[in-house]
Amino acid sequence: MARTDYYDDPNAPKPNSIVVATTAFVLDDQQQLLLIQRSDNGLWAVPGGALEFGESVTECAVRETREETGIGIAIFGLVGIYSDPRHVVAFTDGEVRQQFSICLRGRPIDGEITTSAESRRVQWFPHSVLGELDIHPSMRLRIEHGYADQPDPYLG
Repeated sequence: MARTDYYDDPNAPKPNSIVVATTAFVLDDQQQLLLIQRSDNGLWAVPGGALEFGESVTECAVRETREETGIGIAIFGLVGIYSDPRHVVAFTDGEVRQQFSICLRGRPIDGEITTSAESRRVQWFPHSVLGELDIHPSMRLRIEHGYADQPDPYLG
């Protein structure tokens, strides 16, 4: 199923759902960021996805990261909560979600990079090259906040 992200677009469709999702900001020992190239829209993003019944937000971030990248992670902090109503995501099945995502800090603990149905490519990137990648503004915000490593999480 394809998706289109809209941000502050007056022509964006109106949302008809809100789904709790998590993303994981994961740095390796060289401070490289784990990113996926999404299969549904081709954009680069930190791994993540929707919360399933019976799991916590940390379990969701660990599961989604493993599923999309092959990398096992341990969660150790919170980057922020992202709920900007100007960001909506439209899916080809007619669902239009208002963003609600909790971005957690993780560190790799095991695994090997592998792709999945949700990730065309998976790669570790140094901070210096992130500006060259096609990343949605809402995802860039999470990445900027992750690297800023402020004492308080972003709430927005």
